[in-house]
Order: sequence, then structure tokens, then C-alpha cells
Amino acid sequence: MAYRAFVVNKDDDDFSASVLTLDESSLPEGDVTVAVEWSDLNYKDGLACTPNGRVVFKYPMTIGIDFAGTVLESSDARYSEGDSVVATGYDLGTAHAGGYAERVRVPADWLAPLPDGMNSEEAMTLGTAGITAAMSVDVIEKGGVGPDAGPVIVTGATGGVGSTAVAMLSARGYEVHASTGKSSEHDFLRALGASEILEREELAAESRRPIERERWAAGVDPVGGSTTASILRQTKYGGVVALSGLTGGVGVETNVMPFILRGVSLVGIESVFWPSEDRPRLWARMAEDFRDRDLLDLVEARIGLEEVPEAASKILAGGVRGRILVRPA
Repeated sequence: MAYRAFVVNKDDDDFSASVLTLDESSLPEGDVTVAVEWSDLNYKDGLACTPNGRVVFKYPMTIGIDFAGTVLESSDARYSEGDSVVATGYDLGTAHAGGYAERVRVPADWLAPLPDGMNSEEAMTLGTAGITAAMSVDVIEKGGVGPDAGPVIVTGATGGVGSTAVAMLSARGYEVHASTGKSSEHDFLRALGASEILEREELAAESRRPIERERWAAGVDPVGGSTTASILRQTKYGGVVALSGLTGGVGVETNVMPFILRGVSLVGIESVFWPSEDRPRLWARMAEDFRDRDLLDLVEARIGLEEVPEAASKILAGGVRGRILVRPA
């Protein structure tokens, strides 16, 4: 059976990105074949659409690091025809054909059942960004920082990870301070639950002080760079900063003072190979956190495969608010 897919290819300096019609025999090996209903657009997907993005490990490649849909065939006892499933991370869209296609075939360990009360469109409103935000909130809670400890700072707050983290933290009773470089999106962030909005430049500013006034009990930081250093200098005693991104740079110029004087913890969030056995728990907690909120409010746009290149350019330029969903069919 033929299916449509968005495929990137590179041969020396010759790079292409286009929608192709493929035969199902071209699907990679795996235990479960899924009819994809929705995927989404992440920063990593944007990089995959460029010749020098350095995230695709072999060509040609059907990109898309997330998908949700319905099982068509399964040789694994955990899944049966008709089951609703979701997948994020692993080698999807980088070394294994990913979610920008009408069909995917993957190892069963890469899948998680869709939680009760959540459909595939809602799942992709979360996707990798959502599960990264859930992991970030999880490590903050495991670090002993509860809602009564004080405000939590969320950087890059209009992006996928940031906007989801603002909503999740707010739903759990935290006071959320949101940092953004987009002055036009303050109302959007307040609607998600942010009680205070900071300009991006305030956190990105360099400082000669090794430590500053305590402001936040914890932080969710998908930005990195000088922003991470600024948060660390201002985190309260015993605070936890969950770091998951690098849009602000890969270098962090900091010092030992926040760690040895205030016991601050800097925790890295790695969502690609997070243990498969723990993913259903995170999906269930996201379903619970958003039970009384319309997840689709986070969606900026819904696009088809042909529109992926334009949307990829937009996300790389920092022009996306919330989530862009991709519908392969």
C-alpha cells in the first residue's frame, strides 16, 4: 500500500526536502505499524529541514520526531489493532523513519498507550515539548520544591516546552513567572497561568556578581546559555533548575556559589531516551494536569506535509507561539 511522507535527502552539497509517495515495503523494521493521525513541529524538526542541521544521521529520511495514531498491525502482545498510541523521541526522524508520514513502523518499546481522555490531536499538542515539560516539573517535585516554596521561573515561555510548563505548573498550584522576548504574547501567557511576565533580556543580561538576591524556588529552562547562569544566581536555597534546551547557547558561565552556598541543583532533562517504562506515567500526569483545560488552546496552526518547510523556517527563527500540528493525511 502506498503512503505519503515528507522526506529529506542529502548527497554531498545537494539537499532536498519534499513530499513523496512511498510503498509500504519501504517502512523500516519494527514490531508495530501505525496509521499516523497527527504529528507536530519541534525545533529539532526544523533543524532536520536544513542541510546543516546535524540531527539527521542517515539519508534519505522521513522526519518527524513525534506521532500519535492507531495501530494497524502488531507482533507485540502489548499492542493490538485499533489501539491508540503515541511516540516521541528515540531515533524517530533522525535514524528511523518518523512521524511526517501516513504510516510508521517502530519497535514496540518506543510506544506508549494514549491515556484515557486524550486523543491523538491533543497528544501532539504536547508531544516531545510536553513530555520534556512533564519531566522538568517531575524533577522539581522530586527535588522537594512544592507550590508553597515560592515562584517558579519558566524561560522561553511561549515555546512548546515553556508554554506547556507554565500550564502544568499553574495547574499544580505553583506561582509561575514567565520569561519571553515577545511583548505581544503577555496575554497568552497569563491565560496559561503565569502571574508575572519578565522580558527575556532581564535574564539574559550578564552579571559580575557570583550570586544575587533569591527570587525563585525553581526554574524550567529550555533556553540555556547566559539565561541559565542568571537563573542559578537567583535561585533560592534548595532550589532546582531543570535545563532542557540550548536556544540561548551551549555555554554556561557560572560559578560554584549557588551550589555550595544555597544547595541549588541543576538537573539536565534528556527526553529522547527517557526509559520507556516511565513514559505512560508522564502521559497520564499530563492528561490529569490538562483535564480541565482545553489543550487545543495551545495550538497556533495545523498544517499539511507540504507546509512543513515554511513552518520549519518559522520555528528556527523563533516565530512560533505554542504548538504547530502536522497532519500527514
